[in-house]
Amino acid sequence: MSHGDADAGQLTPRSTFYDHGRFGRLFPTLPPFAADTPLIRGALAELGAPGGPMDAGDDLSDPITLITDPAKSADNPDNPTMTAGFTFLGQFLDHDMTFDPTSSLARRQDPESIRNFRIPALDLDSLYGGGPGVSPHLYDRSVDAGRTTLLTEAVPGSGAVSIDGLDRHDLPRNSQLTVLAGDPRNDENLVVSQFHLALVRFHNVVVADVRAALGSGYTTDEVFAEAQRTVRWHYQWLVLHEFLPATVGRPLADDVLASGPRHYRWRNDPYIPVEFSVAAYRFGHSQIRPSYRANFGTSSTDPTQQFFALVFDPAAADADDPADLRGGRRAPRRFIDWQTFFDFGDGRARPNKLIDTTLSSVLFRLMGQSPGSATSLATRNLLRALVLRVPSGQSVARAMELPELAGSDLSDLRELDLHRRTPLWFYVLREAAVTADGTHLGPVGGRIVAEVIVGLLTGDRGSYLRQDPHWTPTYGEGDEFRVTDLLRAAGVVASLS
Repeated sequence: MSHGDADAGQLTPRSTFYDHGRFGRLFPTLPPFAADTPLIRGALAELGAPGGPMDAGDDLSDPITLITDPAKSADNPDNPTMTAGFTFLGQFLDHDMTFDPTSSLARRQDPESIRNFRIPALDLDSLYGGGPGVSPHLYDRSVDAGRTTLLTEAVPGSGAVSIDGLDRHDLPRNSQLTVLAGDPRNDENLVVSQFHLALVRFHNVVVADVRAALGSGYTTDEVFAEAQRTVRWHYQWLVLHEFLPATVGRPLADDVLASGPRHYRWRNDPYIPVEFSVAAYRFGHSQIRPSYRANFGTSSTDPTQQFFALVFDPAAADADDPADLRGGRRAPRRFIDWQTFFDFGDGRARPNKLIDTTLSSVLFRLMGQSPGSATSLATRNLLRALVLRVPSGQSVARAMELPELAGSDLSDLRELDLHRRTPLWFYVLREAAVTADGTHLGPVGGRIVAEVIVGLLTGDRGSYLRQDPHWTPTYGEGDEFRVTDLLRAAGVVASLS
């Protein structure tokens, strides 16, 4: 669940269409939460260590019981207001907004010198790459000579395990199974990979609809441009009207959308604040469950026929079809039945985890990290805030003129001397738990996230908010468009009996 990582060797080409993306600061005059000393690094390592205060202590021996037996995940309580898929939608959005492949956990960094290898906008450049002319490997040459339609590939043998007969597809891959996508991070796990695929297939549906509506008097370039605009605007709509209210609470989302950001400002073009990318937006790491039901296999009622698995498991064989949900593989059972992840009204959706300072144990043994680097995601997040000199949660709350957490809310950090100067990421997670019972972000974290997402859309000259703020979706029901509408329109939802 990364935000780009030079330590892991994750490098992608910078977008062809944008050359000004930088990271920056919402509050440039605030001091860092702590000096980068061996003592503070030791305290952060202790806080984020495997088996430490942030580790849920999950029993990872049986992925099925982690889902079906609440006692097995007592420290990963359910979120009654949000389903499991929002974690992976949030991960996809993150990859669409930010990518920092150059910074290191080992040395202090100036965020204004770090290039953002993503356009800081919600414009799906992780889906489209540089377009058909610049990224032809993403487009299907058998349709319109590769000018309009994104490429997908059928999964051989998937029909044999499908209970509905729906053909299963995968993102295109080369002969070594390396994904062909605008952002390879979208192949980190099976769920976000299949969500990326759903957007590919939604685009292709829209292309066909646009071609039929426009008729023969338009060029393939015009068909592609209109389809891309339609897909982008529907995507932006569901971010603003479904994802953001669920994440920050509807009153705050509505307020920022109506009144605009108070703190997020830019001169010429939007940027990505480190308070957002390194702290507040990493709330999603707290929502990740140790295991998920990927699909219902050959039976929607018999758990033994269904594909339950840990998100990733270093102990699982690194084979063509490992017993976890890692990406980069293709096999008949490696597909997603979305009824587990989003609410289609059939009672099959699983709830997300509450937002709090406890992370699932799988996140404390990350795979693919460079030798000698930390494998705990919590430790990596805390150290990244240190090297990027992110201010404390308390100082950000004061700068935003919002109530600070009480000393008693952070008393468990007293022995580490982090209770008065708390890393912003930890502070945002604790604030969500204290002020919103973990169902959504609190005042500080929520406002940072809402202001940046709304700000990116108002700063994007191609967004629907700038071009046609009264536009409403044409897919979905009525004037609404939700993730479930996108998945249905894309043709990736099974008709489960």
